[in-house]
Amino acid sequence: MKTGLLAGGAATVGVSLLTNETLAGAQERVENGSLDAGDVAILRFLAAAELIESDLWTQYAELCGLTSGIPLEVDPNQPLNGYQAALQNLDGDATQYITSNTLDEISHASFLNGYLESKGAEPVNFDEFFTLQGSQATGAQNIGRLTNLMHLNVDTSWFIRYRGATNPDFGATYPQAIKITDRTAIPITDADFNDPNHIQVIANTAAFHFGYIEQGGSSLYAAMNQKAKHPEVVRITLGIGGDEIAHFLEWVDFAGNAVQAPVAPVTDAGLTFPNFFNPLNKLTQPSQIFPVPCEFIKPNLPKCSVIRPLTDKFGGAVAMIASFTVDGLFIGQSKKFLNTLHELAAAADTATR
Repeated sequence: MKTGLLAGGAATVGVSLLTNETLAGAQERVENGSLDAGDVAILRFLAAAELIESDLWTQYAELCGLTSGIPLEVDPNQPLNGYQAALQNLDGDATQYITSNTLDEISHASFLNGYLESKGAEPVNFDEFFTLQGSQATGAQNIGRLTNLMHLNVDTSWFIRYRGATNPDFGATYPQAIKITDRTAIPITDADFNDPNHIQVIANTAAFHFGYIEQGGSSLYAAMNQKAKHPEVVRITLGIGGDEIAHFLEWVDFAGNAVQAPVAPVTDAGLTFPNFFNPLNKLTQPSQIFPVPCEFIKPNLPKCSVIRPLTDKFGGAVAMIASFTVDGLFIGQSKKFLNTLHELAAAADTATR
């Protein structure tokens, strides 16, 4: 019996060592291995989406980040412009949040392209498409832009969706919390700084646009994660996707401050941001910043607080590009750019685990 136990113990140790060596070898193969076409397509579209987000967030940061005119740098001695002040009416840390979100998106784009290159895959390069005219207000750089923030049709239905118990993946639809059509979310010239109501409405439009952009990223990464095969690609979609959700929850709270006193009500050129506390409606309650439990997986299961949508139809790559196009982000862009985006999106949605 003693001999048997000793033999068994030795065998167990041997199996343990063998297992560790095998796992180490497998991990090395995973880290050094190439990606299949589906994972490459996922990462290339995510890189494209992050380049788009980097461009739009950089435009915001130049005009209302920590330092107007010196993007992503801190200058506590520089006075706030009217746009920064209007955004700080929504949250005293607005300039920091905007700068931090910008840096995050830039890091995502840089990492994804760097990772693709490390695996022998082609990175995404949009340099030829930085052709749009951006803001000409003080603080904005006089460079070509990838996106247009001056004619936005902001989808504000997300504000209602996350306060309700239904789920778009099951076919639910939502009205607009506020109808924002063909509006600028940044000052176009210095003249926009002159009227306090005008610049506050621009800032409030931006606040709802921030939430719209980041809720889209939250759903996109969750949808792509369900397709990823390579363990590292799964880690990437989970890791960056989690950061997108962190952004989104901040902007949920931020947008809510635009529709309550003392900021709201405020009106400019036909667009009014009302006080959603007067009267109070649970589907537009400004202080409800966390996702309300909703239908998930199957309608007959208990409701659960989740990011939604999660399916390709509503939260995938093609759906995101369609939404960004309706949003007005690509007004003025070339047909070649739009075709390139659609090709990248279709390839990502076609990927399967």
